[in-house]
Amino acid sequence: MIELTGELMMKRILAILGVILASLAMTQPAEAATVTRYPGTVWHDTAGNVIQAHGGGLIKVGGTYYWLGEDKTDGSPFQNIKCYSSTDLKNWTFVRNVLTRQSSGDLGPNRVVERPHVIYNGSTNQYVMYMHIDNSSYSERKAGVATSSSVCGAYNYRGSSKPLGHDSLDDNLFLDGGTAYLMSEDRTNAKLQIYRLSSDFLSVSSLVKTLPQYEAPAMAKIGGTYYLFGSHLTGWSTNDNQYATAGSITGAWSSWRSFAPSGTNTCNSQTTSIQPIAGSSTTSYIFMGDRWNSGNLSDSRYIWEPLTISGTTASIACLDAWTVDAQTGVIGS
Repeated sequence: MIELTGELMMKRILAILGVILASLAMTQPAEAATVTRYPGTVWHDTAGNVIQAHGGGLIKVGGTYYWLGEDKTDGSPFQNIKCYSSTDLKNWTFVRNVLTRQSSGDLGPNRVVERPHVIYNGSTNQYVMYMHIDNSSYSERKAGVATSSSVCGAYNYRGSSKPLGHDSLDDNLFLDGGTAYLMSEDRTNAKLQIYRLSSDFLSVSSLVKTLPQYEAPAMAKIGGTYYLFGSHLTGWSTNDNQYATAGSITGAWSSWRSFAPSGTNTCNSQTTSIQPIAGSSTTSYIFMGDRWNSGNLSDSRYIWEPLTISGTTASIACLDAWTVDAQTGVIGS
């Protein structure tokens, strides 16, 4: 039998401890990354610059959320569509301008490019963006399309059109399995139209539903029920936004009703998107809104609030602060 020296014995003990600790690290869940969100305050990116991503939305790729929206640094005319990334929904890193102002055309000077939203087409491996394209007097009323092979890459602008000849102002996208839908406000007919997109998502294939006129539409599917949110038309001013529910997009929709405390004008904001936060413990939902500052659009604030679902009733509570763990999906107040 070989007698171990004190030094050798210590090395053996340390090695065994190392194996035990490594095993424990592999079997223990990762530490929760709970962060606090403060709606209505100035939000900065990780470089210290004010986040400019108005009227947009989030898309999750792997474990990372990407936030694409309008750059209002110099006011209303189109400047850029910016893209930011985050894994915790608080610390946002600016990645790049995915669309930038051109010398002429739809993306030229003094043009309107609003409400960019992106979905992924698994068949073509393309990220597809739709946006409201217009002139400064809002008389063109078109939907623009752009594509990219990466979510935060340079997008190729493909042009604009009126969906099936209808006006298209405030817009949004909804992906239901492999079927994509475009929602847009039709000003001339005073309706909210829902269109099914082609299989490559690059064009409108059919009009599937016509609803009462609302702008700033956003759709979510929660527990087999479709929820459609929208705003009354009051310009830059806020109002009590509404929502309706249905068992299918093309079926009968409920009456419209408020989801924020009455008289708060939707926590003094306008709907832009409804974002699911799918985690290891649960899936929660965030209402994303914009608090437009018409006198200084670059200082428009983001109003994100937990969206509570009870049966088929949706509500937000206008919290000044709340928490979210993007890993587990748990939201707290």
